[in-house]
Amino acid sequence: MKYLTRGLYALILITFFQTQLFAEYLYKDEIIHNPKFRADIETLGSDLFKKTGIALKLIMLKELPAGMSMVEYEKEILKDATVPTILLTFSEMDKAVDIEVSDKSLYKYFDKAAVLSPVTSHVQAFMLAVSCARNWDDFKKIMSHTGGSILPLLGVKSKEMTTATKYSAAMFNGYLDIAQQISKAKDVELGDGFDNATNQETLFYVKLFFYGFVLYAMIMYIRRLIYKRKHKDETFRKW
Repeated sequence: MKYLTRGLYALILITFFQTQLFAEYLYKDEIIHNPKFRADIETLGSDLFKKTGIALKLIMLKELPAGMSMVEYEKEILKDATVPTILLTFSEMDKAVDIEVSDKSLYKYFDKAAVLSPVTSHVQAFMLAVSCARNWDDFKKIMSHTGGSILPLLGVKSKEMTTATKYSAAMFNGYLDIAQQISKAKDVELGDGFDNATNQETLFYVKLFFYGFVLYAMIMYIRRLIYKRKHKDETFRKW
């Protein structure tokens, strides 16, 4: 019995230390639970920290704690940070994504507004600005922040893609985007194939999906105009 107790304590300690080790950069995951996703985040986060001294942590929440905002939650975690730390946080039920830092000076290494932008290109930004901008300042603001690497992927609707797959693709893409911006600002090169081509390929398919949708909408609009011209003399009865 005595040996059994010691064995149990040893098992608990081993499990605890393993959890601490493998949860360093994927700080919390209540949604994905995918070993490959965790391994990629840990590999990239570890490489980035070794080369820049900046800890980039990802948090995947099912829902924020009751009565707590995203910023409050992030600041609560960051108060214990002992090294320069950046948090990329996602909450499924709150439909929220945010980036917070332990020190404001860290913002000079990456563009938060660009990462969290809902658009991926200047063409898409222009179309959004034309349809949504209320004034010239709004127009310039929308046009100045492009290259979004998270929200465009979260907005994709596909029958072939599960919700968990979409979340993991979007958040890894955002995590990689931030890491690449930091490495470029620090003039270091990320290892393990995490080059700029990786997330650009992903965003290519997002842009392809978006422009395909826009083209379809334009064709349907033109067809509608043609139909109205051909039937302009017809009288329609209201229901």
